[in-house]
Amino acid sequence: MRKIFFISFLIFILDFISKRVMVHFLNYGDSLSIIPHFFSFTLTKNTGVAFSMLDGMGIFIIIMSFVVIYFLIQSIRHHKDNMMEVVGYSMVLGGAFGNLFDRIVYGYVIDFLDFYVFGYDYPIFNIADCFIVIGIIILFIVSFFEKGEER
Repeated sequence: MRKIFFISFLIFILDFISKRVMVHFLNYGDSLSIIPHFFSFTLTKNTGVAFSMLDGMGIFIIIMSFVVIYFLIQSIRHHKDNMMEVVGYSMVLGGAFGNLFDRIVYGYVIDFLDFYVFGYDYPIFNIADCFIVIGIIILFIVSFFEKGEER
């Protein structure tokens, strides 16, 4: 369990620092083009969840975040022997804490990674979101291979 919480804490800190740097250098709504027509830093406030769903339902989202974190910790207790699962759970947990911190302290999540891919302006996200998605992918892959071994 210590490894999981240590990795999660490092992810939380990385997310926290990245958001503070963006808030320091950009005003909300401002954009800094890094790779023209592909990638920018665009500072935004997200009061919803993925793709701004549940926009404005802050208390509900905070409560659901605590519920998800609780179930993640319960799952970790049952799967702590597989290193890939440890990494996956740590990434999801660290990212969840990063976004939950923003919701509690600011009432919104700070997003700043803005991609424009093949004519589509992808929703703006943050480092915590990256870790959550990558962690979930790792957990799906581990789950898939475990089920394959049971056959």
